[in-house]
Amino acid sequence: GRVAGHTPGPAAGGRLPRLGSRGDGCLHRPGKRGGSVAAEATGPNPTDRARPGTKRHVLTDAHGIPLAQRLTPANQNEITVFEQLLDAVPPVRGRVGKPRRRPHKLHADKAYDFPRARRALRARHIQGRIARRGIDSSAKLGRHRWVVERTFAHLNRLRRLSTRYERRKDLHDAFFTLGCCLLAFNHLSRLC
Repeated sequence: GRVAGHTPGPAAGGRLPRLGSRGDGCLHRPGKRGGSVAAEATGPNPTDRARPGTKRHVLTDAHGIPLAQRLTPANQNEITVFEQLLDAVPPVRGRVGKPRRRPHKLHADKAYDFPRARRALRARHIQGRIARRGIDSSAKLGRHRWVVERTFAHLNRLRRLSTRYERRKDLHDAFFTLGCCLLAFNHLSRLC
């Protein structure tokens, strides 16, 4: 005779039994570690035994207030987001006339020592002070660099940013933006 297709119904507790069909057959199976969403935001960290990681880029003013920020995979070069950071600075209100969008002077470390970065600064009429690899010592630039390092230290005090727990880039970027907003708010509240 004919075999009747039987799908077991819910068990006594309202759950489906462990063995049996779940309807459409689409079960969530483990796939590639990290998933496709996390793959776009992480890369093998060259300084941490190739563990997947994220690099944070911040452009600050002279007081350490973050003006623009970006996230990239850990293995991506800094020069790839340099122009994006410069263009992401919001206009500054103040005097009557056209608001100033860009800083007058920019200090950067040796990671940005590329002709492409210097051309980008000249095109935007920004005076650049980028340490040259093999020529300038890092001690000279440290007088200006500590401001950015202090900003990173303040961001690392926030637990959600010191260790990345989120797999999705948009969530980590949201926490990163929120951390930068908190730093700006704290600085402005001290002024008032």
